[in-house]
Amino acid sequence: MGMIETQDLRKATTAVSVGIIMLTLTTAIVHLYLSTLQIGTLAFLFLLNGLGYLGLLIIFFAPQLKSFHKIIGWVFFGYTLLTIIMWFFLGGPQEGVLDPFEIATKAVELTLATQLFLHIKS
Repeated sequence: MGMIETQDLRKATTAVSVGIIMLTLTTAIVHLYLSTLQIGTLAFLFLLNGLGYLGLLIIFFAPQLKSFHKIIGWVFFGYTLLTIIMWFFLGGPQEGVLDPFEIATKAVELTLATQLFLHIKS
């Protein structure tokens, strides 16, 4: 691999990392916000989901856990997909309503899952 190819790969990896950070913060903030609008179990689930995203983001980029990076990445990827799947059971589709805010949030999560996959595979 030449010097230019290595620099291009580093730039691509940095861009994916920035994407992961921004997308994770977006979906975490959305879930934390939604936890304030709900009551009972659903509020607690939104709160846990938002905190889960923040926790996974921190450990995903923690240099102390570099040896576990791939495993943490796959857990993060699975967590993101699980959030999307659970939306079908607890969100708009179950109620027969598709809210544009929900669709936008799922698009962010799907993009996050894609970015995580690309990062893990690189």
